[in-house]
Amino acid sequence: MPTDLSVDEHIDGMLAAVSRGSESARAAGLDASVPTCPTWDVRELVAHTGMVHRWAAAQLTGRGDEIGSGADLKALGRAAADPVGWWEAGADELASTLREVPDDVRVMVFLNDAPPPRHFWARRQCHEATIHAVDALTAQLGRTPRHDETGIDERIAIDGIDELLGGFLTRGRKLAVDTPRRMSVRPDGDLPSWTVSLSDGSAVTARHPPGNEHRPSNAEVADDTLTGNAVDLYLALWNRGELVADEATIEWWRKVARIRWS
Repeated sequence: MPTDLSVDEHIDGMLAAVSRGSESARAAGLDASVPTCPTWDVRELVAHTGMVHRWAAAQLTGRGDEIGSGADLKALGRAAADPVGWWEAGADELASTLREVPDDVRVMVFLNDAPPPRHFWARRQCHEATIHAVDALTAQLGRTPRHDETGIDERIAIDGIDELLGGFLTRGRKLAVDTPRRMSVRPDGDLPSWTVSLSDGSAVTARHPPGNEHRPSNAEVADDTLTGNAVDLYLALWNRGELVADEATIEWWRKVARIRWS
């Protein structure tokens, strides 16, 4: 399994993130700009996230064709009398769906190395909500938050790093580079680490369990290494935070790693 967290833990993580995010969104106001998503205001942020939760629920219940791209749903969210409440309601609907569908439900997933579909969607929406809750917090604060301001649990952060590096980045040639390059991601403490090898083909990610004995050999020395608090790494890899000690690597990362809705 590519994740140590259970379906229930991912559902709980999603709902906790929505609670934090909705509190920040209300405090910031619907017209506040979102520094981490420069073209969005808070209304657009919560409409997007509430749409994605409903879109995920539709996939799980075989209604994906009815929802399509989600554009109509997003318009409903923007026009809602209480867009933040609309986001919360979408998360509640998704949580109920995830609890009700069987473990062996057969529906679409779209990342590499994914857990079974029910677990995949719980995991994906946990991180969808967590990252966008940080976006709402940036709108409230007017700046990038410190890791201790986000409310993100270390286990969620480690799981989110793994999903990004092992699931998103290994799809297709999105990170193709002319010159082979190897990046190491090493959270502080006795935690897993990762090595991402880039070339003119697909990225390849290797996971390393905790402990020095599992670290890459000298023959696999990285060209770039990101180290730091697990939550800081999670945010930085999702382009939501700063790692001053690794500024050059993060600047390069921002240029090559861009995850989009479509």
